[in-house]
Amino acid sequence: MSPDVCPHCGAVVEAGQRFCGSCGGVVLLVCPACGRTSPLTVSFCTQCGAALHAKPHRAATEERRVVTVLFVDMAGFTSRAERLDPEDVRAILQPYFARLRLEIEAFGGTVEKFIGDAVMAVFGAPLVHGDDPERAVRAAFAIRDGIADMNAKDPELDLHIRLAVNTGEAIVALDAKPTEGEGMVAGDVVNTASRLQSLAPEDAILVGEETYRCTRSIVDYREVDPLAVKGKHIPVRAWLALSCASSPGERAAKSELFVGRDHELTALHRLWQASVAERRAQLVTIVGEAGIGKSRLAAEFCGQVAEQGGRSLRGRVLPYGASTPYGPFTQHVKQRAGIFASDSLPTAREKLRAAVATLIDHDVETTVSHLEMLIGLGSDGEVPERRMLFFSARQFVQALADEQPTVLLLEDLHWADEGMLDLLELLASRVRDVPLLLLALARPDLLEARPRWGGGLPAYTALQLKPLERTASEALVAGLLAEAREDTADLDAGTIVQRAEGNPLFLEELAAALAERQGTPGDDFPTSVRGIVAARLDALPAAERGLLLDAAVVGKVFWLGALERMGDNHHRLADILDSLEARNLVSREPASWIEGDQQFAFKHVVIREVAYAAIPRGRRRERHATVAGFLETATGGGGATASALAQHWQEAGDAERAVRYLLLAAEQAGRGWAKEEAAALYKQALVLVPEADRELRREVAMRRAVAMQAAMHVPDARSLGRRPESESGEA
Repeated sequence: MSPDVCPHCGAVVEAGQRFCGSCGGVVLLVCPACGRTSPLTVSFCTQCGAALHAKPHRAATEERRVVTVLFVDMAGFTSRAERLDPEDVRAILQPYFARLRLEIEAFGGTVEKFIGDAVMAVFGAPLVHGDDPERAVRAAFAIRDGIADMNAKDPELDLHIRLAVNTGEAIVALDAKPTEGEGMVAGDVVNTASRLQSLAPEDAILVGEETYRCTRSIVDYREVDPLAVKGKHIPVRAWLALSCASSPGERAAKSELFVGRDHELTALHRLWQASVAERRAQLVTIVGEAGIGKSRLAAEFCGQVAEQGGRSLRGRVLPYGASTPYGPFTQHVKQRAGIFASDSLPTAREKLRAAVATLIDHDVETTVSHLEMLIGLGSDGEVPERRMLFFSARQFVQALADEQPTVLLLEDLHWADEGMLDLLELLASRVRDVPLLLLALARPDLLEARPRWGGGLPAYTALQLKPLERTASEALVAGLLAEAREDTADLDAGTIVQRAEGNPLFLEELAAALAERQGTPGDDFPTSVRGIVAARLDALPAAERGLLLDAAVVGKVFWLGALERMGDNHHRLADILDSLEARNLVSREPASWIEGDQQFAFKHVVIREVAYAAIPRGRRRERHATVAGFLETATGGGGATASALAQHWQEAGDAERAVRYLLLAAEQAGRGWAKEEAAALYKQALVLVPEADRELRREVAMRRAVAMQAAMHVPDARSLGRRPESESGEA
């Protein structure tokens, strides 16, 4: 049996301890009736039967979310612990659990619980990052490497682990406190992750299908034979993770296609040519939402710069994991100096010294010392003031661009800290008389955090990257599908063009999913797309996010009056909607279907879908009933809202009212010669009418049959309005 450990931090606890000596978490419950102590896993006292978890009720804030679960377990440690002294067990487990927690939290995960010598971690709750499957897999690799490092330092440890990562939908209690024994995540995704971990080979990482789909562009995998998993009727597909791209964002490009950005590419070349001709530094920021194509545009531009005799060095701000201050600048310096991650510290320092000596003919030692501090190589000297470090950085970049016309690419600048932003603005303002283009890529978050970004600089340009035009989207999808499959005749490309609304990443992911499904578009966006949008919504203030979820219940379009019915922020609605509009999440429409009420619309269908998917079913039903009541009051329940009312009452669980409005909508469709639509609405109604109500079922079935018969005789649309041949004078 495994030794007693704290379920919150993994520290070994002595028998009888009520609280963990390391983290202060509760490890034993005290019966309020008889005083007997029991473990956290017990719900009722074994002495008197009293409820142990009775405490003041705290309403849980629950949401449905796509999360990624990581399970790690020691292989064979339970039997090994039986032969060890408790102090020896503690000596092994404490550094083991500490290392696991360190790696999990470094990648943005949350330790959900410790179970014996196993650990469960969650990525995507309580905070969504947009790349949670990747973070979880990277954390798994880091944990495996960390345990190997512990074994190398102490061969007697001989620790071996099994790891599994699985992605899927779960119900998440956002206000849960794992340190108090409260579970945060529940769902099949957890159970499957646990089963996969038990089936993983020693020191191997096994991942489920959705994790594989989300990370296959950055991880090398080998599929294993389908696994018979307890509780599953169908064998589960799984993959062994073999290796991972060296840093976040380094993913294999799915396509080299470049469409719809000729105007922006021309603008970049015009700025670059001016920089070369006039020998001056310029800062250019390309701003756009996630997936809009910033990196693809920059890659195309930098490739053409190289063909013209220029040089481009790439740097990226890392969102998590081990990073150094001034990360992009560090990467630029290391690329020019030829420093690799595998280089020892003395080797890296020597390479840096050689590079500086090649570029600069004065103050070499001082410059090298300052650059060592800036790029994380350490230094034996005293730490100088920041302005001196920045002065050396400017000297290096000045000499770099003087050596050869240079583009310094800085990706994901929205994640940069103030120090990096200060350094970049200093380089843009102080580097002179050399051909240098500082090309920054960022989401709008950068301008929210630093509204005056670029202001006052001698040469600054901001390029706003907009969604692709429909023709460009169609061309991109056609190319993507042609790359994925030889025969694309059966693929419904138009649907994904419409759903992606000009976002190249969404087009790419939807096209890949479409090709894999053999031509049938799915109802849901791929997890990779949902994750990006969910992370954006998760970063909103609570009031804005809550309002967005309420609006999602109304539909793609929504009204101020409906939100007033649902929300608690009546006095703030206008301000909250203004903020959501400024964030480009919703838009105010010039006309409204409901007289006297302001109409809004979601800027992108995926924003609405992700927001709606987060709402638990019980709350959805309540909200749909509220919206239906609003529409009945605002419109009288007739006209074009009958179909919408039917949907809302159906989602609210009121089949009787849903049928009433379905029949009304079907009658209206039939009168407008939309006989096929009428037949479809009657079919929906028939599904909802109880079997016991035979008379109504017979009536609805009859109406449907009449509509279907009429649909067969509706004239072709091209002939509507055409005069009979005898009247047109034609023979």
